[in-house]
Amino acid sequence: MSEAPGDPTPAELASPVLALRRAILVHLAADADLTAILGGARIHDAVPRGASGVFVVFGETRCRDWSTMTDRGHEQDISLTVWSRPGGARPALAAAACIERLLHDASLPLAGHRLVNLRVTATEVRRDERADLARVTVRLRAVTECLATP
Repeated sequence: MSEAPGDPTPAELASPVLALRRAILVHLAADADLTAILGGARIHDAVPRGASGVFVVFGETRCRDWSTMTDRGHEQDISLTVWSRPGGARPALAAAACIERLLHDASLPLAGHRLVNLRVTATEVRRDERADLARVTVRLRAVTECLATP
């Protein structure tokens, strides 16, 4: 998933989760500061085998109905985890700071949906001494509206 995707698929047009993930990926991959820290657009769906250096992985997502009487919408809690191998948390923290700057209150275009708001709600730093891993999780809350009934 680290490459910018082509045209949206029908699933991305219908799913607010996929639409938001796609928009986040495109937005983050386009930032020169973040890609310099990561050593490229290293943003993935799962931890890649044998990964080294600093990279970002989409984490847990929770999507709830947020519809009104007139509009269909969703509230999403989504997390992005920055992993740093080996060593300290400094590169992961630097990447997380870029992600926070890029996504907090961002106005991202979503295929088939409209982003009402996107906010950073929390950042967590953890360290696994045995595996010599550092990880920083950035938690986001988004509200989206469907542009058309899928």
